[in-house]
Amino acid sequence: MRPQILVVDDEPGVRKALDRGLRAEGMDVTVAADGPTALRLARTGSFDAILLDIMLPGLSGYRVLEELRADGIATPVLLVSAKDGEVDQADGLDLGADGYVVKPFSFVVLLAQLRATLRRAATGTPRDLIRVGPLTIDREARTVRYDDADVPLSPREYTLLEVLATRAGTVRTKQELLNEVWGDEWAATRNVVEVYIGYLRRKLSAAGADGLVRTVRGHGYQLGDPL
Repeated sequence: MRPQILVVDDEPGVRKALDRGLRAEGMDVTVAADGPTALRLARTGSFDAILLDIMLPGLSGYRVLEELRADGIATPVLLVSAKDGEVDQADGLDLGADGYVVKPFSFVVLLAQLRATLRRAATGTPRDLIRVGPLTIDREARTVRYDDADVPLSPREYTLLEVLATRAGTVRTKQELLNEVWGDEWAATRNVVEVYIGYLRRKLSAAGADGLVRTVRGHGYQLGDPL
């Protein structure tokens, strides 16, 4: 079955190039030129992935993504933007994006990231629990509890914690976390890993799990018993 891709960009040349290129790679493509149209189409849940520009008329790509995730639409989203700052990437990924492509981009790189995203979505999430001391991760519901307290996490924070927890006590390097959480080396820089480790620590600390995520200087991070 051909993957169904929604391409959202306000530049006609970009829409046309992506439409032509992705169709040549065996994908079916639907295009949209503004935020409201993109949101209406994406809410159908009929797409396998969405390429979403951030700067859009009517509704920004950030807002479209935020609305989709609030509605429970889990369709993988790759944000596309001329903004290449780490904070911009972190903001988009924290809203639930599955990757971030910076303009001008290589079609080969974008295609590789899109295919990796489609493979991850097809694999699905194992249905089981991970327990590390008082910490419980429900991989089916994608929820986290520490003792009796819920730990509200963004999709990216949750995935980062899950990866650390699957090998608790083992040091994971920044590159390993980047590969496993963001899927490939183009989705983000290593510094974004540091940003998300900070986000995760603050939320765990608020639930009473201060010191659960530890820094091993010169090596990476590990999940262990709270201090």
